[in-house]
Amino acid sequence: MKFINKMLFAALLLATMAGCSKSRLDEDTSGVLTADQLFKTKEGFENALNGLYAEVRRYRSGNALNEINNIMNVQAVAGTDNAYGNWRDQTMDVFNLWKQYNNPSFNHYSRVFAWLYETINAANTIVDRAAIAEVNWTEEEKNRIVAEARLVRAWCYRHLTYLWGDVPLTLEESTGDNIRTDWERTPVAEVRKAMEQDLIFAEENLPDVGTSDARLIKGAAQHFLAELYLATREYDKAKIVAQRVIENPNYKLITGRYGVNASKPGTPFTDMFVDGNVLRSQGNTEALWVIQNELLTLGGEGNTMMRRAWLNRYYSFKIGNVTPFVVSKEFGGRGIGRLAPTRWALNIYDAGDDRGSEYAWRYYYTINNPNGIPSGTNPRTGEPYKLGDAIYMKESGNETLNNPDWPSTRKWDYAQDPPQEVVDREYNDQVFLRLAETYLVLAEANVMLNDPQGAADAINELRKRANAPLVAAGQMDIDFVLDERSRELFSEEDRRYALLRTGKWLERVRLYNKIASPNVTERDTLLPIPQDVIDANLTRPFGQNPDYN
Repeated sequence: MKFINKMLFAALLLATMAGCSKSRLDEDTSGVLTADQLFKTKEGFENALNGLYAEVRRYRSGNALNEINNIMNVQAVAGTDNAYGNWRDQTMDVFNLWKQYNNPSFNHYSRVFAWLYETINAANTIVDRAAIAEVNWTEEEKNRIVAEARLVRAWCYRHLTYLWGDVPLTLEESTGDNIRTDWERTPVAEVRKAMEQDLIFAEENLPDVGTSDARLIKGAAQHFLAELYLATREYDKAKIVAQRVIENPNYKLITGRYGVNASKPGTPFTDMFVDGNVLRSQGNTEALWVIQNELLTLGGEGNTMMRRAWLNRYYSFKIGNVTPFVVSKEFGGRGIGRLAPTRWALNIYDAGDDRGSEYAWRYYYTINNPNGIPSGTNPRTGEPYKLGDAIYMKESGNETLNNPDWPSTRKWDYAQDPPQEVVDREYNDQVFLRLAETYLVLAEANVMLNDPQGAADAINELRKRANAPLVAAGQMDIDFVLDERSRELFSEEDRRYALLRTGKWLERVRLYNKIASPNVTERDTLLPIPQDVIDANLTRPFGQNPDYN
């Protein structure tokens, strides 16, 4: 489908996700809930929001090239200083090899670009319909629904501006009556002004704590507003807004063991990622936004790809001609290792830092295959290998491609209960945004405001929780903040955006990503506008980003 259809007929999204269809189509809609019918009740608007959240969940689902093997958000995490693509395929080649692979015809870019505008249009539809609907709701209820939609809209433009720079700004519902073929690229500054207004409205109208774990809350709006002010270099505003989140008594860092594994070995930091601990209602006071994917729950099932993308292919690891490991729930289920940490990312933890511990990373697996016991002697015990022996993944040397002998994060471990370890899809709730990142936004603002002590104080709150050595004001600069973001947020954050915002992306990729460093250039700081977007804009030229043919 061409971009013009994806973007301008995206109101049909509500037909797919919320069970409605556009009444303007010339078809028999008897027995079908139409958009005009849907937006006549508060419940209808809530159902439309459910559809909007389903679109957000696609960020961690499969992409167009290979729905079960490549993740939608790869462009925000791979090809950075701390992560690379541990595989050779059409998608991973772009973010490892760059050069000719990073081009306007790359289908994944078209997919992401269209998805973001589909989601924007779903949000626009809710906002516009709320303004004209005659619904039995209070002004507070109406504003809360609109605030959720406007926050998602701003979140979409956040992705678009970091990835492509100037992009079309549309703030009203696209229908079959207002098709355009003359879109213009709106300057980033203007798009971010619109984002600011959306986020301020959301801050003013969202509750501190929602009645449902599934809904956006004030802290999320404030966090993204503070981050936006970092991007616009309004660091004093970023500091003020970040402090509002941190000082809210409803949001607290997890500093003690809790939840389903509290009596087992582990750490407060890693407890947050355990299935059954993720939601605020389950004790996660740090959560500002959680993606919900419960198995067999209406509206909650998803095709999240986090475990599949980030957990390595340990079942392909061999010693000699035997395979010591088989897929198990104990090992986090079945991953395919499309994404992996760079060696630099693995080596930046201080001794004793819980975030670099065996509870946070798969540094080793234990032999669980009776038919895969290696011959010879285990170098760690000096005795013949046996069931239950630990075999450590490669502990030195740089990252390489297609390598199952490599550590991986444990944040996204998941297997169904009762165990179905080989199931591809993932159905656990997942942290999407948490208070720790707001502390890091505050630290970045303080560095830029020449307040190194304030930056150290913010970072030390995270380091105390992680049992890491405290840091001093003299250690604070933007590189230290970025290092700390990797230690705290590896695989959670949109790493590319933090590096771009601070002007450090190209420098740090060249320093720390040994796969991408020979290939990446200044051109790659912005991605190419998808060719089908340019081709679909029939009545006005749609400019390409610099140095892309």
